[in-house]
Amino acid sequence: MVTGGAVITGRLAPEAVWRQRVPEVLGDSAHLGEFSAVFTAPTRRDGPPAYPHFHMARILQGTVGIPETGGMYRVSIADVSAWTMDDCSYSDH
Repeated sequence: MVTGGAVITGRLAPEAVWRQRVPEVLGDSAHLGEFSAVFTAPTRRDGPPAYPHFHMARILQGTVGIPETGGMYRVSIADVSAWTMDDCSYSDH
C-alpha cells in the first residue's frame, strides 16, 4: 500500500484481531501502557470499513523495513494512493 509517499507492507488483519493485539503491545510498555484502553473501547461501525488493519507491517525504506520485526498499523483508506495484494488469507503466525 502507498500512502503519503510511504510504502507500507504487511498482512491484512481483521479489525477485531488488530484491536486485541495493539493493547497487548502497548500494555507491555512503561511509557505507552496508559493508551491501551483506547483500543479496547467498543467501536461503532456504520457503512463500509474506513481503514485497512495491518499485522506484522513495515514501512519500506529502500531495502529496509521499519521496524524490522513488524508492527500494527492502520491507515485511512482515503489516504491510500496505490495497492497491491498477494495472498488474501489471514494468519498471525
